[in-house]
Amino acid sequence: MTEYGIHASHEQILPGDLLRAVIAAERAGFQAAMCSDHFSPWSERQGQSGFAWSWLGAALQATNLSFGVVNAPGHRYHPAIIAQAIGTLSSMYPGRFWAALGSGEYSNEHVVGGEWPRKEVRNARLLASVNVIRELLAGEEVSRDGLVTVDRARLWTRPETPPPLIGAAVSVETARWCASWADGLVTVNAPESHLQEMIAAYKSSGGRGPICLQVHLSWAPSREEAEEIAHHQWRSNIFPPPVCWDTATAEEFDVISENVTVDQIRPVVNISADLEEHVEKLKGYAALGFDRIYLHHVGQDLGPFIETFGAKVLPRL
Repeated sequence: MTEYGIHASHEQILPGDLLRAVIAAERAGFQAAMCSDHFSPWSERQGQSGFAWSWLGAALQATNLSFGVVNAPGHRYHPAIIAQAIGTLSSMYPGRFWAALGSGEYSNEHVVGGEWPRKEVRNARLLASVNVIRELLAGEEVSRDGLVTVDRARLWTRPETPPPLIGAAVSVETARWCASWADGLVTVNAPESHLQEMIAAYKSSGGRGPICLQVHLSWAPSREEAEEIAHHQWRSNIFPPPVCWDTATAEEFDVISENVTVDQIRPVVNISADLEEHVEKLKGYAALGFDRIYLHHVGQDLGPFIETFGAKVLPRL
């Protein structure tokens, strides 16, 4: 059966409020959780960006949910440090943590300076980082020269069983490439035909492990309110690659999204006040073969969403 979780958006919500939200989500019937890992929000209207790794320790302690995080090793984060963070959380909470690894976005990575490489270079650096992380989690001493530099690194605190390293992808091509190294796949909602192609590309290329989906949605008691939430919070997030990869600041995202309409948001956010419509959408995603579906209400007040979906949507799924 498909497992339904909640997505915790650090770029939108204060960490303390987000912690209370995942506690409430577990009580309401959500089965799992995942979170973002941003240095910058996508818009000044979102206005937050707590440090995901500090928060994850608190969230794992405060609930019994499994947690994942979407991370980009190799630029802002050195992969040896990410391996240490993964190793520590997995040692403390065995079997409850996973990390999805991707090539990153300039809006988060530029803060440490340095050249922002071309996409193919970022992918090569990601693969080098994944290999470093795997070897460290396996207890090896690691040294590297090249896209990633490592000098005699060794993890002294490790879990008995290394956690899954999942590939983050939004294109069919990247999903196919992830099959060569990942323990699973995570993507975001898109037209069903595109999602089918991604799943097929991953599996036909030898992909293993769970297939996960993050679903952006906006719900409120009225259609107008649901539309306003989506337009206020998520209109900066509609741009496909390379725009979303290569734009530097929240202020720049706000400029380029100034004239975005609600209708332009609909392809990336499921906007509806009708709970039946949300149920059918989620059932449709599950029918495609997703093992885990993480619901991301794009509003900043998660309380009504958690209460309503826990009582009236999750039981239908």
